[in-house]
Amino acid sequence: MLRQIGVEGIVTALHAIPNGEVWSEEAIRDLQRYIEAHGLRWSVVESLPVSEAIKYGGAERDQLIANYKESLRNLGRCGIHTVCYNFMPVIDWIRTDLARPWEDGTTSLYFDYVRFAYFDLKILERAGAEQDYTPELLAKVEALDATITEEERAALVDTIIVKTQGFINGNIREGDKAPVAIFKRLLQQYEGIDRAQLRANLCYFLEAIMPECEEWGINMCIHPDDPPYQVLGLPRIVTSEEDIAWMLSAVDNPHNGVTFCAGSLSSGAHNDVRKMACRFLERTHFVHLRSCHILEGGNFIEASHLEGRGHLVDLVRLYEADPRHDLPMRVDHGRTMLGDELLGYNPGYSFHGRMLALAQVEGMMAVVRDELKQTI
Repeated sequence: MLRQIGVEGIVTALHAIPNGEVWSEEAIRDLQRYIEAHGLRWSVVESLPVSEAIKYGGAERDQLIANYKESLRNLGRCGIHTVCYNFMPVIDWIRTDLARPWEDGTTSLYFDYVRFAYFDLKILERAGAEQDYTPELLAKVEALDATITEEERAALVDTIIVKTQGFINGNIREGDKAPVAIFKRLLQQYEGIDRAQLRANLCYFLEAIMPECEEWGINMCIHPDDPPYQVLGLPRIVTSEEDIAWMLSAVDNPHNGVTFCAGSLSSGAHNDVRKMACRFLERTHFVHLRSCHILEGGNFIEASHLEGRGHLVDLVRLYEADPRHDLPMRVDHGRTMLGDELLGYNPGYSFHGRMLALAQVEGMMAVVRDELKQTI
């Protein structure tokens, strides 16, 4: 199916291996051979997860980093040189609605700031959470509390900390009992960890693995925080142009790079996506092509790949003109459409929706490549 819609390389991971354990060369080669048997290649690892203890600086982090380095060496031996990862504490990308309807009957992922605040204040009951929200937002949360149903509360929990997390980092999985209690315990690990400390822990990790990256030619590509601002009292450190610039200069090695996710960055009103793409071009080793619309009240929705603040046409122009011809790019978070909702796909990873997105991006690429030919 993927070959037929124009895919050339696969972005995947060894999802069955628990976080923190070594990816053996044998396991890597098994999946690599499977992919190659279908005429494709394993282009990018997304993700080789960074264990929580590395992020918060737990006692076991040196052993976990040693395991990570061994996994990198094994990937290098197999000829896989691009690794996407994130340094978001506890929780990865956050949405409050996995199927927000459009007029044409398709659906997209959606973030409702009031409902997210409701989860934080009324379900999670995080101490001091009210200090993170404006009086106007707190009033809206109280109004929602008077009308929300138990089914809606359960759906918020399932959406925010189960369905969008289980297939990403494994902290909470489908079927776990008391997911809110598990989530609270995970948050407690970061008590006393602020942005400065999380930055220091990221540097510690990157400095430790750069020798392996240099030896095996592996590019580490950090994914921006999604959404790109502080949430749930947790520090987030890859939210803005300033954050990315700091991270690249703090460990100034060409193998320390960025996954430029236009979708994550475009969901923050403070980010100028086109400007950032230009500034960080040299250290961008992987690209996620998607886009968001920002709505009233801080809400946002995943946009068509032809629209939104991601300005994907301009990004394609930038990357296609880049002399590196092997920069991997993938479409991301397609709409749910044409029966996708019946097939059990992970949120944002519907087949037909991403097939449409791929067609849209391939159209952009064809036009841009023609433009480049005319300028030679």
